Amino acid sequence: MSSDFEGYEQDFAVLTSEITSKIGRVPKLSPDEKKQMVANVEKQLEEAKELLEQMDLEVREIPSQSRGMYTSRMRSYKQEMGKLETDFPLRSYLGRN
Repeated sequence: MSSDFEGYEQDFAVLTSEITSKIGRVPKLSPDEKKQMVANVEKQLEEAKELLEQMDLEVREIPSQSRGMYTSRMRSYKQEMGKLETDFPLRSYLGRN
């Protein structure tokens, strides 16, 4: 069970790292490149949300005596996801509201 969770953790770490890197490059791109990059990042944000959902399901299946550590890690990942979404409002890069 925890090996599935750990696999999701690795995928989430890679994905959030890619998202952060791409968001950092957005302001330097041409308008057309921005649109493409923002669409790509939005897709990756959705993938990250789906990974969090899968991780959450895995945590629910872990016996309660072992669940605390995973619950804590999930809280951290959800905060990271929230920070990505809050700190990098992609629509503003495209002039959308």
